[in-house]
Formats: sequence, structure tokens, C-alpha cells
Amino acid sequence: MNNMGMGGGPMGRSRSLNSTVVDQKQTSKDKIRIIRRMGKYLFHYPKTVILALLLMLTSNLLALAGPMLSGEAIDAIEPGIGAVNFPRVWFFVILLLIFYAVSAALSYLLSVLMIHLSQKIIYTMRREVFEHLTTLPVGYFDTHQTGDIISHISYDIDTVNTSLSHDILQVLASIVTVVGALVMMLSISPPLVLVFCITIPISIIFTRYKTRRIRPLFKARSRKLGELNGFAEEMLSGQKTIRAYAREDVIIGRFDERNGDAVEAFYRADYHGAVIGPSVNFINNLSIALVTMCGGALYMLTRTTPDLAPILALSLGGVSAFVQYSRKFSGPINELANIVSELQSATAAAERVFRLLDEEPETPDVEDATVLEGVTGEVDFSHVKFGYVEGKTILHDLTVNAKPGTTVAIVGPTGAGKTTVINLLMRFYDVNGGHISIDHTDLREAARKSVRGAFTMVLQDTWLFCGTIAENISYGKENATREEIVAAAKAAHIHEYIEGLKNGYDTVLTDDGVNISKGQRQLITIARAMLADAPMLILDEATSNVDSRTEQQIQAAMQHLMKGRTSFVIAHRLSTIQNADVILVIKDGNVIESGDHETLMKKTGGFYASLYNSQFT
Repeated sequence: MNNMGMGGGPMGRSRSLNSTVVDQKQTSKDKIRIIRRMGKYLFHYPKTVILALLLMLTSNLLALAGPMLSGEAIDAIEPGIGAVNFPRVWFFVILLLIFYAVSAALSYLLSVLMIHLSQKIIYTMRREVFEHLTTLPVGYFDTHQTGDIISHISYDIDTVNTSLSHDILQVLASIVTVVGALVMMLSISPPLVLVFCITIPISIIFTRYKTRRIRPLFKARSRKLGELNGFAEEMLSGQKTIRAYAREDVIIGRFDERNGDAVEAFYRADYHGAVIGPSVNFINNLSIALVTMCGGALYMLTRTTPDLAPILALSLGGVSAFVQYSRKFSGPINELANIVSELQSATAAAERVFRLLDEEPETPDVEDATVLEGVTGEVDFSHVKFGYVEGKTILHDLTVNAKPGTTVAIVGPTGAGKTTVINLLMRFYDVNGGHISIDHTDLREAARKSVRGAFTMVLQDTWLFCGTIAENISYGKENATREEIVAAAKAAHIHEYIEGLKNGYDTVLTDDGVNISKGQRQLITIARAMLADAPMLILDEATSNVDSRTEQQIQAAMQHLMKGRTSFVIAHRLSTIQNADVILVIKDGNVIESGDHETLMKKTGGFYASLYNSQFT
């Protein structure tokens, strides 16, 4: 039976072997593709790169002339006589010093140039990644940890930049040095070059073997670091909850576990990467020892056997020069082996960055998309069906019509689909079935920017940026005057608090407004919504973070704000939506009840009535 192609038989093993070969070829192709893609960032600045290449080439060629000049100086000693041609020696010594000094100066200029190039590359990459992040659909951020995304922008790009600004140039310099040294060695003594026919293949085979082994380790290292960053960001943002439940020890234990995984991944990658350099260095030192012994033997042979001199033609200076060139020949190979681990780390990091850059942005607007202008605010949900994950439907058959200027409240248990309705309205997601229209225009036929510009939002989760209070309030309206900002703050009942601050409206809010209370942050976002001039309004638990007295004040302001605007209100406090024109009760993705407050309260055994009564009994 095994011979019939079962997994354990010869045919099964053959398929497994072929699969391994294909995987290795695919891995090599992917690696080459990633390196090419990394290299494209260098050529965003072609003039700088060309100048760097010229400096590198000139510096290395001048350094390559050194052994030849020192060999000529040694050959100024006349064999057998011991006489020294000092003018010839001084000529080559001075020339040698000049060549090395110019080479060193060019190397210094190259280093400075590469620092500037490195800064430009890292700026370009970070800007490209951040710009691409702003085009990704909201669903991407719903399924990826913030810490892991930040790891792409910081650690991964830094790693790639190091490789681009140093490792790739080092590889090119090594190639020039290896080729130049080989040419010079062939010109001195072709027979001695045969020594490298033994040692170089050993170095190449060993390096290729280790490279294949360590590449997955560096990919795992980047992944574990991203997971660690994601966990740390999540825990740091929830410090109050952690302390309130006295879970510090539990969280520390979980962090230690992830930290240990990351350290282990770093150790495994760095350990196996570090093995390559010393091993290749040993092989290269062995080749230099063989060259020295064989070179000395050939020189003695030419001295004792004059008939072989025309064939071997190796002087004492030639032996010295050949040994130096052999070091230049093997040295870069050793350096290449040492940076293999860095290149592996860079390609693993680049793969993560490019995977992010290859993420599909939001579906582009259809050709000739309708730009919503002069929106009156009529919104229509017609047999809407939607689910975030294929096969798991959240909204089954939602049909709602909101007339211009009306207030639609949405209530229901957690997970019923209330926030999903808002996500669909803003076109953060598109419906799977049915359609949503604004002023009889299907949202899928409308330009996203105009759809989102038709709404202003106040969410339960406040978002403030590092800037003044005035800048945060005016975020939704460019060129807002101070009078307009103050008027919006007064309407949101936050003006007196702001005026009581030392710098008033010019008070700088730190990260996400952590230097003010949560309720005050919510009031500022409400003032922002009041200032924005949009025909429709979305309120998602907008008063959840304020006290009852402030809530009553805000409700009065909200009633004024919602006049003439189509408003969608999600609320758990049912007292805040009693004046809504229509209340939709959603459960399990379906509208099970609809009507105004009085109508729904009159329903015997109604879900809304029982929910309302439970809050006030």
C-alpha cells in the first residue's frame, strides 16, 4: 500500500521533498523581492546614492592599492646583497600614506553622507506607512493591536533603515573589495589563488545553511516583539481598571510570560546569527595561514630552483602583497557573514512593514461618485443585512426611514447591533445586502468624504489630541473664530470651567486630555460637535460620562443642537431619549419595536417598556 502513494511511502516522501524544495525556492524569491523593494527606497534620492557609490568605490580602490605599494617597497631590497634602494622605498611609503589618508577621508565623508541618507529614508518610510494607515478601513484597526501597529512604525522601520543605510552599502563595498583583491592576487600568483578554491566553498555552504535556519527565527522575533508591544499598550491604557480590581500581580505574570517569549525569540535569533561570524572567520583565518605557508614555500622554490622562477615569478614583496590581499579578500566575506543576521532581521522587519503597506485600503469610491451637497437629512435603511465576519450576521433585515430634521433613537441590549448602524451610516463598512441612502442617494454611490462630512459625531469614547482646548473644539471646523469657539463651549456648559483654568482656552491638553476629567473631556467633544456645521448628528452615549445635573444642562443644549438636523442617538439612559421622534428597539439584529416613547410605553409586555421600567424601579 505504501508504494501506492501513501504519506509514509516513497511517493509520499517524494512529494514532501518536492514541497520542501518549492518552499525553499519560494522563500528565496520572497527574500529577493523584499530586498529589491527595500532598495527602491535608496533610489528615492538618486543623487545622494550615486555620490555615495562614487565615494565608496574610490575609497576602496585606493585602499586596494596599498598592498601592491607595500610589496614594491619590500622588493626595493636586493636579494642576496641586502642593499636597500631607500629613495624607492620612501617613494612607495609616501605614496602608500597618501592613498590610505585619502581613502580614510573619503570613508569619513561617506559615513556622514550615509547618516543624512538614513534620516531621509526613515522619514520617507514612516510617512508612507502612516499615510497608508490613514487609508485603511476601520476594520483593520478593529482586528490589529495598536501596539503592534506602532511596532511597525518604530522598531521595524528602524531595523530596515539600518540595513538600507549601512548593510547594503557594506555589501557593495565588500563586493568591490573581493573582486579587486581577487584580480590583484591573480596578477601576483595564480597558483596561490587555488587555496581559496578549498576554503571559499566551505564558507559559502556553511553560510547558506545557517541563513536558511535563522530566517524564520528573525521573523518570529519581530512577531513576538509586536505582541509584547500590543499587550503593554493595552495594559497601560487600562491601569485604573487593573488597580481597581487589584489585578497587578496577574498582569505582571502575563507580561512576564510574553516578555519571556520575546527574550527567548531574541536569544534564539541572535545566538544562531552570532555563530556565523566566528565560524566563517575561522575558515578565513585558515585560508590566510595556508596562503602564508604556500606563499613562503613557492618563494623558496623560486630561489632554489631557478628554472621554475619564470613560471612561479613570486618575489618576497609579492608574498607580502598576496597575504595582505588575501586578508582583504577573506575579510569582506567574514563581514558579510557577520551582517547576515542583520540582513535577516531587516528582511523579517521589512516583510512586516510591506505586509502592512500591501493591506488593501478602503474600497475606492465608484467612478463619478455623487458628492453629497445641500443635504436635507433624509436617511433610509432598506432591508439592510450586514455582518463583520462572513457567516455571522449582525443585522438581518433592518428597514428604517428617518425624515429630515427628526431624531431617531436606537436602544437595545449589548451586542444587538446599535453601534453597527452608526458604522454603516458613516461608511466605515458597507452593507452586505440591501441599501442605505441619504437624500435618495445610495451610500455606495456617494463619495465617502462627502458622506462623513454630512455628519458630526459625539462618541462615548472621547478623543482629544495634544493641543489647546480651543484647537480641540475647532477641530471639525477650519478657521473657526474665537467667538464661535466660546459660543460652542457655552452651549456645552464647559465655558466656565475653561475660563477658570490658568490659560483658559489656550490651556494645552496632554495625551488624550488626561490632565482633565473624563466628563470634561466629553463636554469638549460635545462643544466640538456643536461648532461643526453638519446637517446630521450622531450621538453615541454622548452623556454617559457626566453627572445627572450636567446631563440635564447638556440635554437642553442638545435639543437646541438637534433642531433642524437629522439625529441618530444611541443611549442606554432611556431618560435622555424620551423626546425622540422615533425610537428603534433592536434585538438580535432586528427591529422588534418602533415608535415614540408614549406609544412604546403603552405596549403591554413590550421590550422597551420593561427596559424603561427596570431603570426607574
